[in-house]
Amino acid sequence: MKDEERKGRPEPRPAEEAPAGGGSRLAGKAPASGRRSRTGGYAAAVFDMDGTILDTLDDLMASTNRAMAAEGLPPRSRAEIRSFLGNGMAYLIAHAVPGGTDQEREQRVFQGFLADYKIHCADQTRAYEGIPEVIQALRDQGVKTAVVSNKGDFAVQDLTAQYFPGLFDAVTGERKGVRRKPAPDAVETVLRELGIPKEEAVYIGDSEVDLQTAGNAGLDAILVTWGFRERDFLARQGAVTFAERPEELVGLITGGNRD
Repeated sequence: MKDEERKGRPEPRPAEEAPAGGGSRLAGKAPASGRRSRTGGYAAAVFDMDGTILDTLDDLMASTNRAMAAEGLPPRSRAEIRSFLGNGMAYLIAHAVPGGTDQEREQRVFQGFLADYKIHCADQTRAYEGIPEVIQALRDQGVKTAVVSNKGDFAVQDLTAQYFPGLFDAVTGERKGVRRKPAPDAVETVLRELGIPKEEAVYIGDSEVDLQTAGNAGLDAILVTWGFRERDFLARQGAVTFAERPEELVGLITGGNRD
């Protein structure tokens, strides 16, 4: 993209250099560390969706680029789309359209994206290998499981039902009237629904937004390294606990890998 097309909008950055907090103005607190439930592990595990339990990148890219093409706008690369993820669908489209795009045209792209993604959200999406088994293992050990995502709630509900039937006690995506992550609102609502205090819950995600969400909600955080951000970038943002493979999550959450 030409420089003049980017006026008024920051250049897309590689995932490992993505700006902390994305488009939100809510400052992220450092996540708590070392807290455990009275059994030695966590009573609840709250998961991000995109890049954590589901690889959704190709479908998000395809729907974005089809909506862009319908408005005569150039496509975005996979790396660019990857760097725009984590802050919700409106943020994705706002950064995908060229700088200087008027609000009316951007809104048409956004509505086109929503219509397309409702149909094609599961064309290429897949659960990360081992994740369904991990969630089942957690439930077998009495851990409550939930999803809190910045993805539109319609897609979060559909994808959870398709890929993880019966594996989550509470599921929520972006909804009107509820501040999106890194605000703690959705996490706090889910924990109330589960009846679990924040001291006994952990948030699992793949981005700086997830790290900040955990901090703002007063939860410990586990960052996975198979998602949309690089480990070195996450460490620079303050992440301490990482899972390199899905199977590591069981021990980290139940206490088997914790001192």
